[in-house]
Amino acid sequence: MIFWLWLCGALPASAGQPDSELLARYLEEKLMADYSFAEQVARRVPRQTRFLQRLETRPRMSEFNVKSTIISRYAFTTVSCTMVNSGSEAREAVFEMQIPAAAFISNFTMSIGNKTYYGEVTGKEKKHGSEDKAKSKKPPSRTDGGENGYETFKASISIPRKMQANFLLHYEELLQRRLGKYEYTISIRPQQLVGRLRVEVNILENSGIVSLEVPPLRNSKHKGNGKVEGDTSPPPSTVIGHTKTLAKVTFSPNIVQQTRIARNGILGDFIVRYDVNRELSVGDVQILNGYFVHYFAPKDLPPLPKNVVFVLDSSASMVGTKLRQTKEALFTILQDLRPEDHFNIIGFSNRIKVWQQDQLVPVTPNNVRDAKKYIHNMSPTGGTNIDGALQTGAKLLNDYIAQNDIDARSVSLIIFLTDGRPTVGETQSSKILSNTKEAIRDKFCLFTIGIGNDVDYKLLERMALENCGMTRRFQEDKDAASQLKGFYDEIGTPLLSDIRIDYPEDSVEQVTQNFFPNYFNGSEIIIAGKLINRTSDSLHVEVTASNSKKYILLKTDVGIDLPSRNDIRGVPGLEDGKSDQNYIERAWSYLTIKELLNSWLKSDDSQEKDYLMEKAKSMALTYNFVTPFTFLKMKEAGLYSEPPQEKYISPSTEGIGEKLQSLQGHKAPPGTRKNKTIFVYVSHICSLSMSADGDPHFVIDFPFAKFSVCFNIDGEPGDILRLVSDHKESGVTVNGQLIGAPAPPNGHKKHRTYFSTITILSNKPERSYLEITPTRVILDDGERLVLSCGRSATVRSSSLEVSISANSNITVTIQDTISFIILIHHYKNPAPYQKDHLGFYISNSKGLSPDSHGLLGQFLKDEVKLLQESLNSSNPQAGQNKTEALKSNPTNTLKVKGRLVPVVWKQRRIYNGQQEVNCWFAKNNADKLIDGSYRDYLASHPFDTGNSFGMI
Repeated sequence: MIFWLWLCGALPASAGQPDSELLARYLEEKLMADYSFAEQVARRVPRQTRFLQRLETRPRMSEFNVKSTIISRYAFTTVSCTMVNSGSEAREAVFEMQIPAAAFISNFTMSIGNKTYYGEVTGKEKKHGSEDKAKSKKPPSRTDGGENGYETFKASISIPRKMQANFLLHYEELLQRRLGKYEYTISIRPQQLVGRLRVEVNILENSGIVSLEVPPLRNSKHKGNGKVEGDTSPPPSTVIGHTKTLAKVTFSPNIVQQTRIARNGILGDFIVRYDVNRELSVGDVQILNGYFVHYFAPKDLPPLPKNVVFVLDSSASMVGTKLRQTKEALFTILQDLRPEDHFNIIGFSNRIKVWQQDQLVPVTPNNVRDAKKYIHNMSPTGGTNIDGALQTGAKLLNDYIAQNDIDARSVSLIIFLTDGRPTVGETQSSKILSNTKEAIRDKFCLFTIGIGNDVDYKLLERMALENCGMTRRFQEDKDAASQLKGFYDEIGTPLLSDIRIDYPEDSVEQVTQNFFPNYFNGSEIIIAGKLINRTSDSLHVEVTASNSKKYILLKTDVGIDLPSRNDIRGVPGLEDGKSDQNYIERAWSYLTIKELLNSWLKSDDSQEKDYLMEKAKSMALTYNFVTPFTFLKMKEAGLYSEPPQEKYISPSTEGIGEKLQSLQGHKAPPGTRKNKTIFVYVSHICSLSMSADGDPHFVIDFPFAKFSVCFNIDGEPGDILRLVSDHKESGVTVNGQLIGAPAPPNGHKKHRTYFSTITILSNKPERSYLEITPTRVILDDGERLVLSCGRSATVRSSSLEVSISANSNITVTIQDTISFIILIHHYKNPAPYQKDHLGFYISNSKGLSPDSHGLLGQFLKDEVKLLQESLNSSNPQAGQNKTEALKSNPTNTLKVKGRLVPVVWKQRRIYNGQQEVNCWFAKNNADKLIDGSYRDYLASHPFDTGNSFGMI
């Protein structure tokens, strides 16, 4: 407390009306920095900084971009990622991406330096060894290893020291309509905070886009996902725009926004939902380049009555959360049953218990109440008799259908839920499958649900496929009950049964599945095929089905010549991929391969399985899809491949010279090394106009006068110099605080001073500040973020960008019109008179106003004149020999705003001594060169934005 009071008292009053909040934060940081407190407060480092420190042993992800193009429900997704190894030794980089289980990977490339490795889709042999899988770095096959509905693609590579690796992944999928919406999901889990993170989703739907929405990030397995209970707003930084047929959604959170969502870099699932207009009752038929795709999703139909049997696992493994959430979901589902429905409930463990023996009961208030009591009293015990439970449920439903005069157009189904594997009764999967198929006999559909990690998902998936149903897997978490209810909602409202879609046999070929036992409200039926006769004017379509009132027949002729409607060439935002232009053909290939895979999975005949496998493999190779029968084999490209298209420079100070002009407008010295190691993005900078570096030495470049002026400021340790003051106009202020060091032996100075802290304040359009030291950068734009200068990073906000090149320099760009570079000077073995310090350089002053002031700012708009009458300006050689001529005269004079300033010729070194500048030196603390005296430029504290010149 004594230290706090002393520090407060040591601060002089400010004429610039200091911001109390910034001042308080500054004092807090000073307390943290004081060495006497170091041991006590060392653990008070912000959590995000501690997390970044833990990442030092692995490469840093500097960029993560996802760009998606969705054309008529078919999605092309490209994921690009850049990882940087700034360490002193080679390190392994792991690129990991969760992709939808229904998606096909179509391409993958990696590049390191000038080497590029591309993935070639190769067919598997019938018995492909695991060794080859490892060598190919292929993505995993269709397994249940990931979260619900997702698989994990993983590729690892060793990055040499001071280099970067670029990863580029492409995958495709056909979006499925559920509950009346198409849902496109991107998993954003980079496992670390990313300097440049961007997601862009472009949608083109010629039918018209309706109900476009972006919900909050979905991440039920991790806390701190930034989602407020009941909040339905898009994630921060999301921008949504759309016309009738086009939509664009972007998500680009900066580091601060990412930290608010999840400090560990696991942000969650970014979701875009939408639907399309539906006008034709027969559906939407799209034709392009000899292929067609037919989307059929009728609406405004009365629901069909249903006969449903719920078969629920009550074995001992269901104890706790799983059984409780199952009960919660069933309570809601029972409440949603319609009066015309009939139902029953079976609970099973090692014993099988039927709620209502030998019957299905109608939906009445009393029956629903009794069913809830039965479910409530279910207790977990015993083993898991899957086969016995399914046999009982199938017999119950078959007997009910046979013995009762049920509506011929009603829909019968079994909903089966378990969390484990068969342990009682029949335990062999193949036998369970055959028994189930024999019991159901294509009379109704089986829908299966798996909960948790121990479930035999492959068994459930195949049971559903063989019996016209669907399967879902849910994790054991707080959202399981709502997910169970959501799955029931997908199948709880059947609108049509026995749907058949036909086209003339002489018009089409290779048509995908065209018969469907049921159509559920909110879903969609999709058929695709090839046209035989492309010269025909139209395609005839017939749809037959039944609903609760009658059998229906829909007919129409669809025009084939629709290039203006379905050709996407020239559509803004969709110009990138050539394959996008054949989206209907790729949708057909996608559906065909999926059907071949399902047929292979259901088949028990070895010859048929071989035939299906070869057919699916051949088509996957043709369209470059990674499937269970193909894999990615990595090969090195034979030609040099340019990695990213942005401009990069080395983090070393030499690299800056290549990108920027010197103070005299020359190119970088010939000896400057070219970039051979790590790449770090920096803003585009045109030229450097002035700087303050070293002890501190100020250099001002006057491009029209074609010479530079330099001066020193001999301040006192602790002084805060106002370098740039333009708070009223551009809103920018730059202050630099001095630190003292002993003078070198035999020197004429009593001590040295260096810049220990540079503070940059910006007040437009929003208030923010940066406090930069040789070891860290503090960014506060409403959310405080502390970054280490020892790790490269880029942080962007709406008007501010900070790019850190590890242990080298920091580039600050404000509203794209003002740029500063801060050099970091570190000494490995410093002498007593050497201190780690900063150098300040103005590289772009376009956004600063003519009224700018400060030790540097006052020279941004003014020009000076060198008085030397003996120099003949008309001589063409004079300009070239000007330097030599003036050097011989030690008493040259500058004219600045009417003041005469004596100057002498000197040379200065900038950029850590890598670049030399010739300049005219003004003595005595720049007396007469600057407005007023040195003390007029002292600020009261680092956050002082006062503009009253001459007032302390």
